[in-house]
Formats: sequence, C-alpha cells, structure tokens
Amino acid sequence: MRLMPLFVTPVILLAAAEPLPSTAQDSVTIHGRAGITLPAPPATATAPVVDVYQSGDSGQPVKVSDNYRWLEDAKSPETRSFIAAQNAYTQQYLHQVKILPEVRTQMAALLRVDVIGTPVRRGDRFFFTKRLASENQASIYLRNGLHGTDDRLIDANTLSTDQNTSVTMLDLNDSGSLMAYGLRVGGADELEVHFLDLASRKDTSDKLPSARYYGVQISPDGKGAYYSKFFPQEGTRAFYHVFGTPPESDVTILGGEYRGEKLGEIDNVQIRITENGHFLVLSVGHGVPAKRQDVLLKDLRIADAPIVPLVYGIESRFDVDNFGDTFYVDTDYQAPNHRILKAELGKTPDQWQTIIPEAKDVIEQVALVDGKLYVLRLKDVKSELTVYTLDGKESGKIDFPGVGAGSTLIGRGEEKDGFYSFQSIVTPPTIYHYDTTTGRSEVFAAIKVPFHSEEYEVKEIFYTSKDGTRVPMFIAGRKGLKRDGSERLLMTGYGGFAASETPVWNSEYAWWLQQGGWFALPSLRGGNEYGEAWHKAAMFEKKQNVFDDWFAAAEYLIREKYTSPEHFAIRGRSNGGLLMGASMTQRPDLFGAIWCGYPLLDMLRYQRFLMGRTWTTEYGSAENPGDFSYIYKYSPYQHVVAGTKYPAIMFFTGDGDTRVDPMNARKMTPLMQTSSSSGRPILLHYSLKGGHSAGVSQTQLVEDYADEMAFLWTETGS
Repeated sequence: MRLMPLFVTPVILLAAAEPLPSTAQDSVTIHGRAGITLPAPPATATAPVVDVYQSGDSGQPVKVSDNYRWLEDAKSPETRSFIAAQNAYTQQYLHQVKILPEVRTQMAALLRVDVIGTPVRRGDRFFFTKRLASENQASIYLRNGLHGTDDRLIDANTLSTDQNTSVTMLDLNDSGSLMAYGLRVGGADELEVHFLDLASRKDTSDKLPSARYYGVQISPDGKGAYYSKFFPQEGTRAFYHVFGTPPESDVTILGGEYRGEKLGEIDNVQIRITENGHFLVLSVGHGVPAKRQDVLLKDLRIADAPIVPLVYGIESRFDVDNFGDTFYVDTDYQAPNHRILKAELGKTPDQWQTIIPEAKDVIEQVALVDGKLYVLRLKDVKSELTVYTLDGKESGKIDFPGVGAGSTLIGRGEEKDGFYSFQSIVTPPTIYHYDTTTGRSEVFAAIKVPFHSEEYEVKEIFYTSKDGTRVPMFIAGRKGLKRDGSERLLMTGYGGFAASETPVWNSEYAWWLQQGGWFALPSLRGGNEYGEAWHKAAMFEKKQNVFDDWFAAAEYLIREKYTSPEHFAIRGRSNGGLLMGASMTQRPDLFGAIWCGYPLLDMLRYQRFLMGRTWTTEYGSAENPGDFSYIYKYSPYQHVVAGTKYPAIMFFTGDGDTRVDPMNARKMTPLMQTSSSSGRPILLHYSLKGGHSAGVSQTQLVEDYADEMAFLWTETGS
C-alpha cells in the first residue's frame, strides 16, 4: 500500500563549511593507466547536514548525513569555485592522455558527416532537417519533389554566435505555408517557439518564450496555435495563442484540474490536432512514464466546444491515432504487450472493438498511413514491421535489411507513401521511402560514415539473472576477435521508464569497435523490450532487479572470456547514470572504468530538483516511509564506503542539464574522491553549456565523446 508522504526535517549539525584536512590530501598520488599521474583531488569543504526519515520497514526514524549539501546550490560562489577546480583537475588528467588527439580526429571522422532527418510531407513538398559535414548544427530544409534540390529555410549556424544554438521542426500547417519551429541554446530541454511564413521566408512577429513545451500545433484556420507548456511546481497546461497577440493573453484550454481532479506537477499534457483538423487531442499522462494516460478531445469545428473524455481514469496507457473521425488506440489496458482497439466516444475501452489482439511480441510503435496500420513489434528486441488493414487483417510486411532497430512508417492517413528507418550497432541509420501502393522501398538518405560494417558481427545471446530471469544481450565485435579475457569491452545499459534499449548505431560504440574492443548491450528489466510486465519488474521496490540483471551480464562476459574486470568499461547516462552509481557502490570489483553521465545518484533527494517529482511514479519518493526503505537500500550516494578500491570514474554533467540536476554529480565526486583507496582517477567533467538534450555543436560533441572514449580506453588498458 502506498503511504501518505511524511515531510523530512533537516537538522543542521554544522552550519559553516570545514575544509578537509590538507595533509590527508597532500599525501595521496593518483595513478591512471598509461603512466598518467595526478596529485590528490582538489580539497572540498564539508558541512554535514542530517535528515531524519521515517522507515516504513521498522517504523523508526532514520538519520542520514550529507557532507556536501552545500553543493546543491549551483549558483553560489563556493560551488562555482568547486566546479572550476574540478574541471582544472580533469584537464590535468586529459592533457596526459597520449591518444586523445588521435581519438578526436577519429571521432570527428565518425561524427562530421552529412545527416538528414525523416521528412514531413505536405503535398509535393518535403520538409526535413539536414546537417552538412562541415557544420555544427542541422538546418531546416524544403525539397520540391522527392528527388528535387534542397532549399535551406532556416540556417541554425547563422542564428547566433553561440555554436550550441539549434533548431527543430515542431509543426506545419496543412498547406505547408506556416511552420512552427523551436530554437534551443545548449543542451537544455527548454526552447523558444518561432513561426516561419514560407512565402516570405521570414519569421512572423509571434514568438513563445523559452520553456519546456509538450506540443505546438497550428490551428486549422491558421489564426493561432495550440500548445502545452510545463510550469515548475505546477505541472503542464494547454493554451491557445491568437496570432498577433502577446503570449501573456493566451487562453488556457486545460490546466490545474479536470472534472474536479487536480492536475499537478507530475501530470503531463501533450497535444496534437488530428490530420483532418477536426479534433484537438489532449493526452494527459500521470507520471513519467505515465501509469495512467487519459485522452481528451475538443471538437475544433464547434465554437467553445467542451473538452470530453475518450478514455479517462483507467490505470493504463492509451496512444491515439485517427483515420477520418475514427480513432485507433494502442494500449496496454488488459494487455501488457499492447493491443490495438477501435475507439468509440461515449463507450468504455471494454466496449471498444479489438482490431489487433495482444501477442507474444510487444508492440513498440503504431502508425496509420494510407488507411492501413503499420505495427512495429520487438521480437526478442529485434524490430519487425507488419501491415494491417483497418479491420485487423494482416496484409504484408516491410522487411528490414538485417537484424537491428527499425521504425514504423512515418506518413499521413490518406497519403500513398511514407518513410521508415533502419540501423544497427554496426550499420549507420538509413531512411527509406516506401510506396504503399507498390510496396517498394528506396533509399531516401543514408549516412556515409567511414565504418566498414562488413568487418564486424553482432549476435544476440541470453543469460540468466540472479533470480533466474532470462535476459537478452547483444554482443558486437570485429570478426575473428579473440576471446581470452585480454580484450577491452564496453557495456552500456539503461533499464527504466519503459524505454527499450534496441541495437542502434552510436558513433562512440563504432569507435570502440574500430579500436578492436568488444561492445555489449543487455536489455535490462525496466524497459519495454517485453512489454509492461518487463517494465514493472524493475519499478519501485523492484529496482534492484535492474542492477542484478546488469551484474549478471558482466559476470557472463567475464566468464565467457570476452574480457576481464581490469579491461571492462561501462557507461550510462540519466537513469543509466543511476545504473553506473549502483555499479560503483555495489560491485566495484567487476569493472575497470566507469563513465557516469548526467546521473541520478542521491535518490533520497532527487525528487526535490528540476523534473525529479515527475519520476516518483517510477522510483517512488523517500518522503514516503514505504518508499524510503527500499530507495535507501540502493541509493548510490548513501552507499559510498571509505577505504573501498573503486575503479576509475568520470562523472559527466553540466549547467545546461535542466532535467537531471547536476547536483547529483557535484556531490558524488568529492565523496568518491575522499573515499576511494584504489589510487585510480575520479574526475568530474563539467560543461558550462552542455545538457541532457540534443543541441550542442558538433565541435563540442567531438570533444566530449573523445574525452569519454579516451578515458575509458586508457583506464581499461594494462
């Protein structure tokens, strides 16, 4: 049973910061691999704060101390000095990495290539993003005809002197005469919304201020735009903006409450308009990922039409598409692997018609193009795309060119064509144009990377986790690569939020393979690889299952002599950064080097910062006594033990991360530095602009990726 929250009362034991004794720091020499030596890490002041939590297990109060609470304040002069000192220390390490210049050259070759995004069609015109190899950012283009010439509409590289300024398409009206696009600085989630008039090729006077948006849709009559916007501590609200008026006067469509039920910070409202322009669809997700997803409709043909529920109050997820005024719903309601229903307004899901029933393989994506349903399933984490009629009869397949990760068909309900993509660990992404009438596919855009896919192989194996669960894992390497435990291996993972970790292309993994290392990707519980049951098996009090799956994967790879602990590198970001934190605190003996990016580490306090409150539907909250007991057992920040031989670690974050608060990495770094007895480097790589989202320049990416890979490769050498 979920208990009511208990407020946590902090008790200040020491108000002023006291520097750690300098003698203890001065006596330490840090030894990296390849002859790298460093002095002791920068001394970091401590100011212990004790929080008192209530344990749901014992019913007794539990005191938890935090020496680095002061580092939660990102703007204080003391924190800024800390960041500067840690960055200087990290640079002192990187300046000694002999392979770094070569790695940067090799990484630039992989990253600096022409890249085209999946097109959006309006009539005979195709809109897409494209970045040329020489450019830092992708621009927005228009192509007249499928094989016409490309016309640049918005050049992100000229919008600002800041090379980390990027653009993204948000919406196009039905005629393709008006575009909504986002302007983002750095890696922040927030962006500014602009509207481009295609006739004049100039922005209109309308602009929505920088914020976290969950949908921007131009109204069918062209007189305004609907959008949803996140407000800290309040949640998401939907608005209507009348063109030519200030955003301050925008009308609230939905927010604060619906049918007397409060909509708060964890409730996410996403919007879209049906292709025929008849309905505004408001999808209200309660938590991230949504354990409950309401779908509400507003008929745009009727002035002041009320918002009515298509589905409301059911603890399941419902994703809606439409053909005309008929709605088709992809749902996990009474179907953990998902099924597709034909919805009827005014009836409950139990009364809706099942079009495609649940099957053994989970439905990952669904699209409606040319009056057919294109259903992407995962068969043991490998993509398969099947075509169905609207009454649920199978009418064909789109065959992917290998074992890997494909997408569903992207197009419109009444169009005769669409686009899909395919990639794998050893195959760069390719976008295909598909003719729905003939069933023929042709390459629309292929990334030309200096990587010889035919020299590598990928296989999928299954291993057994601690509790007997069978877990899949992809392993890639150069053909003929020996298995005697002497080779380096890089493993990455995630395990959460119903996010499937499919075998996709990544420039960093490609670089690792080119150097002669192994690469491994286990499909941990917590994702959607086998549906909602797989996800739920690693939520809340079952989070340890993710870590156990991960450790079992590592033990399998060591046992099968793909590598050995000293040559074993791991990496993870965001929720995967939490996985890295658990790796270093629970099984430091398994790994030689860890890259921990944009991580969640202090799980007792994560919910107090940035977007953390929205993730309590995945992790729980230590403010709740019933949740505290299990969170406290694994929270990495509370399980660093002095005198432990920790592996080499690089924490990676930055001021631009407006999703996972960088305080996690800031606090964990000095705690690990003062606790480790291994003499291995523990570093903080802190960007002053980069963040969680895409948007940083290619120049910055090359440097960041090279720093990461050079660190992991160096620290897993002999």
